[in-house]
Amino acid sequence: MPRIAEARVPAEPSSKLQWEKYRRMLDTATELAEENEFERVQMHDVAKQAGIAIGTLYRYFPSKTHLFVGVMAREVEDMRSSYRVAADPGQSPQEAVALLSTRALRALMRRPLLASAMVRSINTAHVDTVLDSARVDAAFDDAVLEAARIDAPTEHDEQLLRLLNQQWLGVLQSCLNGHVTQSTAEADLQAFCRILLGSLSSAVAWRETHGA
Repeated sequence: MPRIAEARVPAEPSSKLQWEKYRRMLDTATELAEENEFERVQMHDVAKQAGIAIGTLYRYFPSKTHLFVGVMAREVEDMRSSYRVAADPGQSPQEAVALLSTRALRALMRRPLLASAMVRSINTAHVDTVLDSARVDAAFDDAVLEAARIDAPTEHDEQLLRLLNQQWLGVLQSCLNGHVTQSTAEADLQAFCRILLGSLSSAVAWRETHGA
């Protein structure tokens, strides 16, 4: 079990040099987790390979959980940027979100050890002590809202976002654990989006516009 957190707020980079070190720590953690099981990735190895003092690493990431939640936050934010380029305005909102969800699943399954480290960390992170976990949720929600073409989500939209987030993480975990194949996981995500996201505010408006 990874050490979860310490009762202090992690430091935030502010200067250009601090941001360079911060990115180097995340890059190194990503590289090590792509090749090693989560238990074998040690904080002192991350610091050494990144050329960072161990105290500096712990100042920004008080635990390995903090570190890999930070990695996940960046991965989800990058996913949002890459999807924006590929978005097709001719798709229904459900189809667009399904595409986003399956593309994200495929990207993570290409690096299963890293995906496992991130999912394990986000599942044990408490939002009050691992602040980047809120970034993960926000980036996921922003990506889905953008794909679904929703500018002002209703309370119902927000509930569906929570359900999708939970479903996506659960399907990813099942896929990583070998309980379902990747093709089955993708089909499950597509079915979830088709069945449960039809009541998104943008999906209702899209059907009215297209007569579907």
